[in-house]
Amino acid sequence: MAEAVETAEALGRELVRLDTGGRDEPSPAVLNAVFRHAHSLKGLAALFGQTTLAELAHAAEDLLDRLRLGRLQLRESVVDALSETVEVSSRLAVAAEAGPDAALLARSRSLLERLEGLSRVPERIPSDVLAQLELSEEMRSVLTEYEEHRLRETLRRRALVWRYEVRWALEDFDVRLPALLERLSPIAEVIATLPGHAQDDATAICFQLLIGSAAGEERLAAALLPDVGQLTVVPVHKRRARVDLAQLAGREERRPEAEVELSPTESDGPLRSGSRTVRVDIERLDAMMNAVGELRLIAANLQRLADGATAPGVLALPRAFGADLLKDQRQMARRLDALQSGLLEARMVPLAQVFERLQRLVRRVAREAGKELDLVTRGGEVELDKLIVEELSDPLMHLLRNAIDHGIESPEEREQLAKPRRGRLTLTARPSGAHVVIEVRDDGQGVNAARVREVAVERGLLPKEQAPDVSGRALHRLLFAPGFTTARSISPLSGRGVGLDVVHTNLARLSGVIDVESVAGLGTCFRLTLPLTLAMVRGLIVRVSGRTYAIPLNAVVEMLALGPEAIQTRGGRESISVRGTTLPLIRLARLFRLPEADLQRRNVVVVGLAQERLGLAVDELLGQADMVTKPLGERLSRVQGIAGVADLGNRRTVLVLDVAALIGEGLGTSPGAEGNAALSS
Repeated sequence: MAEAVETAEALGRELVRLDTGGRDEPSPAVLNAVFRHAHSLKGLAALFGQTTLAELAHAAEDLLDRLRLGRLQLRESVVDALSETVEVSSRLAVAAEAGPDAALLARSRSLLERLEGLSRVPERIPSDVLAQLELSEEMRSVLTEYEEHRLRETLRRRALVWRYEVRWALEDFDVRLPALLERLSPIAEVIATLPGHAQDDATAICFQLLIGSAAGEERLAAALLPDVGQLTVVPVHKRRARVDLAQLAGREERRPEAEVELSPTESDGPLRSGSRTVRVDIERLDAMMNAVGELRLIAANLQRLADGATAPGVLALPRAFGADLLKDQRQMARRLDALQSGLLEARMVPLAQVFERLQRLVRRVAREAGKELDLVTRGGEVELDKLIVEELSDPLMHLLRNAIDHGIESPEEREQLAKPRRGRLTLTARPSGAHVVIEVRDDGQGVNAARVREVAVERGLLPKEQAPDVSGRALHRLLFAPGFTTARSISPLSGRGVGLDVVHTNLARLSGVIDVESVAGLGTCFRLTLPLTLAMVRGLIVRVSGRTYAIPLNAVVEMLALGPEAIQTRGGRESISVRGTTLPLIRLARLFRLPEADLQRRNVVVVGLAQERLGLAVDELLGQADMVTKPLGERLSRVQGIAGVADLGNRRTVLVLDVAALIGEGLGTSPGAEGNAALSS
């Protein structure tokens, strides 16, 4: 059912476009796209015997069909029901194998009743209003109900209906027709495309297009070029125009919006897609298969050389044999690099997958909070490892909820502050070397520094006498303390002190860091820096007190050799100066409670994430190596500063340092090196 999950997500994407495009005049193209996805979802569910999902998709399809035919207005309650359909459908598809639980089934039945209730509307307007158009009986008889509806909408908007007759050769009409439709789309709506036979030419095909447009004949004619055909306006009976157009203008009676309560428990589930599949471009797979084939040939050559070296009568390895073995080994290493790169590319997915799910969440949460805002997303094409993208959903969800509840003011407050009534949330992503930077920015009131200090003193996080001096980054770090909240009461959206703590914990698990920038009255920006992948990376191998560790190479900025005089101590913390910039310094031996070697000059590895830099003092630099990091067991999972363990391929296992956690330790943002004694035992 992975395809069903993707279809539901595609339906959600188009639904967001439909809602943001305006409800009074919804785009027919977008509305048709939403309808097609609902139809596809119904077919997939029925094909695999998922009755509950099929019934839900069928009810949504029926509701969308009524929207397409103008029998129903795109009200807020309709959009809410369809948005919830996307969410419930995704969960039903994910639970298809094990079967949905009782709560999900109950929610599905309740939603099904809502969809069916929304579909019960007055009958559509009479069809004889089209009699005002001078269309032949033959053409009228082949028009679909949807095409008739679009003709009515064209007349209601006081636009003209045009007939365009064109002839194309059979060999290229399938190219020229889509090209014509694309040229017309900015200024006109192609309502019907009716093919016919060319009476005098068996190698040609004729088309009659009914076009609705208010652009005028000159602009239409220019868009039709280079095709040459006959463009005429379809006449309207003037004597009936006043009566019929008034009837056409009659829309469905506006009824008060039904109050629909969405319980937080029902609608605040994880935003992960639930799908464990990744769609991979066939060219990537072909390249990987070619690399594997070449590796097999090289392996066969290595086997031949090894067999020759161990054959009876061989006393010594000739120099030529060593050269051949080295040549094949290098070729194999290059092919392995290509294979590794291909595998990493196959794991990468665009961030648009999670951005689109978040748009639906923001719309619902803003409505619950009584806020008016727009969510702008940029950088959805930036790619990250599939597993990181899935783990990133919850932190982004908490940041957006926090921005809506604590950051964006109410519409009335914004007007009093001379701000636009609608707030603005911006979610952007951009690549930065071997990392991706994601920003969640709002134009709200900013962090209330006085309130943060007050809560920190109440919770014992700050001495009262020191609180007035805490500001900037030190102040913002308090926001991520477990249980910390500035809300004075618990609401469905906030007040429990869980959100930002979850963000910090999840990012630490992904070897990421988070920074906060805030200006009172202008807004707040949360900046997340994450590695592209956690699967396979190269590492810098170092030795500390006789023990070997690996530092992810994508976090290494530079390496220095410094004497004792270059290390300064201020406030109990050591630092170094690199080209005029002061960097905090951590001695790994002290951090991990190991005996410290007495060295005249000490190697320092400068590591960095985003704009943060930190010096790590080590004893020796042993070189670089490929590594696949595996997580530590449950017993050691809380060890500070260790991301996992890696096998270097020569029967040596090393601990991999968690650069994000070490930077937090160096800047004083982490709770400390709890559990590090386990590493020295």
